Amino acid sequence: MSVYTVVERAQLITHLTYYSVGELIDFQGISSGIENTNYFVNTTCGDYVLTLFEELKAEELPYFLTIMAFVSANGVPSAQPICNNEGSYLSTLNGKPAALVEKLTGGDIETPNLTQCAVIGEAMANFHLASLKLDIYRDNSRGAHWRQQAADLLLPLVDKTSAELIQDELAFQTSYTQLNLPKSVIHADLFRDNALFSGDTLSGIIDFYYACNDYFTYDIAVAVNDWCVTADGLLDKTRFDAFISAYQAIRPLTEAEITHWPIVIRAAAFRFWLSRLRDVHFPKEGEMTHLKDPDAMKRILNARRHFPDNYRLG
Repeated sequence: MSVYTVVERAQLITHLTYYSVGELIDFQGISSGIENTNYFVNTTCGDYVLTLFEELKAEELPYFLTIMAFVSANGVPSAQPICNNEGSYLSTLNGKPAALVEKLTGGDIETPNLTQCAVIGEAMANFHLASLKLDIYRDNSRGAHWRQQAADLLLPLVDKTSAELIQDELAFQTSYTQLNLPKSVIHADLFRDNALFSGDTLSGIIDFYYACNDYFTYDIAVAVNDWCVTADGLLDKTRFDAFISAYQAIRPLTEAEITHWPIVIRAAAFRFWLSRLRDVHFPKEGEMTHLKDPDAMKRILNARRHFPDNYRLG
């Protein structure tokens, strides 16, 4: 949630006339996150988040906004997109596709406790079951094909040890697309900064703009690699067990999901290491930007490679 496209106050006042959200009181850019431009917007009717999409095209966005509206209406706490006066979730501002979403209460969690990990596991399971009702499809934009392309781009730029790690991980994951695991719509980016809590109560899940159709266990892997991780990249067993137990109480994992879990959890760590490396080597210009440390995800990937007993299921 960085600021790459600057919005002036007069522009925003005009933009808000296309919504029934009252008059602008104040707004400010959000520096956290990476891909899109985001502003907090306070009006006489409430608080919202304005997103200008820097990479996604207008024709791609109904998929994500449909998911957000569906999830919010199906018992999973999440941010509800706001329709404009023409009944559309999507608009245009400064030449960019834009959406206005309700601002949830609460904040993100720096150090999750057992209850919060269990709550996220439960919410993810409920989301996965509900998503089976959605008749929409989008490939994972950071899936196996992207991982190969990113690796090819980065191999000439990284150090020898990192290059060897990239090549070895690509070889390990060659069977990823043929695993034939349960799949549907997933969040695919449910890090701690994409869930807001008030104490141990989940206010809502946010930022669905990497959502896609992929393995349910990939969604789990992305989450536990962040919610349950320790400083050395290993999983904290108690938090991991709390997450998985809460998830499986709602949607038990299949035998195939448990068998192929090592490939999937390593793929999740690999994806985010590659994307952070790419952001460092090919940074986007912006007024306020936020980059995440590639080395932190590299430690997680190496921990998954060398300590499989640490994340064993079943």
